[in-house]
This record gives sequence, C-alpha cells and structure tokens, in this order.
Amino acid sequence: MTRARHFVLAAGGTGGHMVPAAALAAELTRRGHRVALVSDARGVRFPGLFDDIQTHVLPAERFAGGPLGWLRAAREMRRGRAMARELYRTFKPAAVIGFGGYPAYPALSAAFAEKIPTAIHEQNAVLGRVNRLVAGKVDAIATSYAETQRLKPAHADKAHLIGNPVRAAVLALRAKPYPLLEEEGIFRVLVTGGSQGASVLSQVVPEGLSMLPVAFRRRLQVTHQARIEDIDAARAKYAELDIAADLATYLPDLPEQLGWAHIVIARAGASTIAELTAAGRPAILVPLPSATDDHQTANAREMTQAGGARTIAQGQFTPGELAKQMQKLGLDPAALENAAGRAKACGRPNAASDLADLVESLDAPLARLPVGVPQVKEAFA
Repeated sequence: MTRARHFVLAAGGTGGHMVPAAALAAELTRRGHRVALVSDARGVRFPGLFDDIQTHVLPAERFAGGPLGWLRAAREMRRGRAMARELYRTFKPAAVIGFGGYPAYPALSAAFAEKIPTAIHEQNAVLGRVNRLVAGKVDAIATSYAETQRLKPAHADKAHLIGNPVRAAVLALRAKPYPLLEEEGIFRVLVTGGSQGASVLSQVVPEGLSMLPVAFRRRLQVTHQARIEDIDAARAKYAELDIAADLATYLPDLPEQLGWAHIVIARAGASTIAELTAAGRPAILVPLPSATDDHQTANAREMTQAGGARTIAQGQFTPGELAKQMQKLGLDPAALENAAGRAKACGRPNAASDLADLVESLDAPLARLPVGVPQVKEAFA
C-alpha cells in the first residue's frame, strides 16, 4: 500500500502550466496523498481545475522593466520564498514539483533552502526559462518530448521522458473511435487558441472556411473559442458567411467538444498538443510566433512529422492557405481518419501515472525509478 505523503505543486498561472499540474494533483490525490498548489492569483482561480486542492498565492514578478523593475521583482521573489519556507514547515512536503512560470521559482528556491526533494516538469519541446534556471539544482527533470532543446548535457542523466499529463476527461477519449464521418454528414470543426485565445484565428478562420466548396461549407459545424475582444466580430463574420458556428470565450466542456471534432484548428501550446495526441484528433496548427524560444513551433514538430497535423506559420496563415489545407484533409475521410491515428500514436497516455511514480520516488533515494520512465534524449539549441 502506498504511504500517504504531502506534495507541493508550483506553477505559473497559464493553462499550459496549470493543466498538467492539475492532472498530477488528481493522480496523487487518487493514490491517497495530500496536495497543495502554489501559484499566482491567476492560477488559484483557474476554472474547475483545483476546486478541492489547498491553494496558496505567493508573491512573484517577472524580471522586466529595467533596474527598478528588477529590484521590485527580486524583492517579491524573496517575499515569496520566505512565505514558501513557512508553508513547508507546517505542511511538511515530501517533495516540491515545479511546472514552470515565474511563480514557481520562489517555491522551488525555498525547497532548495529547506533541503526538500524537487522535480520540474517541462511541458514544451524547449526547456523554459525558470526550468533552465533551476535545472542544475533539482533532483529530477520530467520532459514531454523525446528531444528537448536547451537541456544541458550535464543535466541529461536526471531527465526522464514522461509526456504531458492531461485531464481524465480528455484521456477517456482515447478509448473511443474517431467520430463517424459520412460523405454528406456534418463536419465538425473545433477552433481554439488555448486558455488565452488567439486573435489571428478569429480573423482568418471564418474567411478561410467561406472559401471551401459550397457543398463542403454547408456541412460545417464550427465551435470557436475566441478572445473576448474578438468574439462579436467573429460571430458576425460567421453569420455573414452563413457558416453554422457556436462561439465562446471559454469552453468548460472542451473534452466533449474535442470528442465530437473531426478536425481542430489551434495554436501549438503544450496542453493543446497533449490533448490532441491523447484523443487522436488531426489538426491544423498555427504556432504563436512570439512564444519564448519559438517553443510552439518545436511543440508542433513531432505531431506534424508523424502525419497527424499540418503546421502553418502565422505569416503564411491566410484564408486561402487554410482553405487549401482543409480541402486536402476534409474532402478525404480516409486520409482524415489516418491522420487521427497518426496523431494518437504521438500521445503518451500514461503521463500522469508515470509522473506520479517519479514524484513518489523522490523521497526514497535508494528506490529505482519506475519501469517505463526512460531517460530523455537531449537536443541542444
């Protein structure tokens, strides 16, 4: 029987950090452990992910804004570190696990000071800035891709290929068949820019879909997650073009929408890629060009090379290019289903369980790592 322990998860407040943290929290709780979350104000209010988890907001700021901004950030980081050390003295965690984002840094720094075992999880195909900063001090590095850029050779021996944990509702889609696509039946398109939306999708997708052949266009049923400042214009454009579309700024039923979708048009954030490959859904991916170290392009590479997605750089993401790619996939049901299978082959469905195994091993130095948690192949930018 597993010995019950306490674990602290530290993550920045965006979906890319919070979703895998929530998946690990659920798995550790299922195993009888107690979990606490450390994040910023955004993270602790993330809809539906941590409703039953003890949460704490720690002061933390980006190092930006010149010398005065750097001083302010350093002061806030010190405050956050002190608060984390106080939390650890009462909560007594067996380990602290960071998921990236600047709010994770004071929690990990406090764990180093208290000599608490630590691990980090990297969701992207490029090691993030905070994770690079602490990689030399943590006990284990969990990665999501077989090739992880910016991982130093000196740290490769403690890196383990885990995958990116997804919610149970998304993982459950893996056991279900790809939605039946009849020649004259409804063709369901899911458009999502991730937790923060994407204006370019609202600007390009309606016009691109309008350029499809009339018979194909009339079959479309679009679900589109848009930014609040874009949603009215996008809704009006779909109506003008006579394309059936439901729009929302947030999709609480995203797993259900993903389950019905025949194709997804999306950014290439880590959680999006993990969910697409877990469920087995083909996609047209538009990486965010301003993402740090261009990590979304790196995220999309594996799925695209496998044939489960087509990647379009934002500079080339025009209505005409979207229509061309949609026709190549959408007008051939067999090709679309094949792409779905190739997407699924890229998934790592045991990520939450494997990450929990790794985390449990941290306070047992002599214990061997669980079978099925291989070391990651490093790649250097």
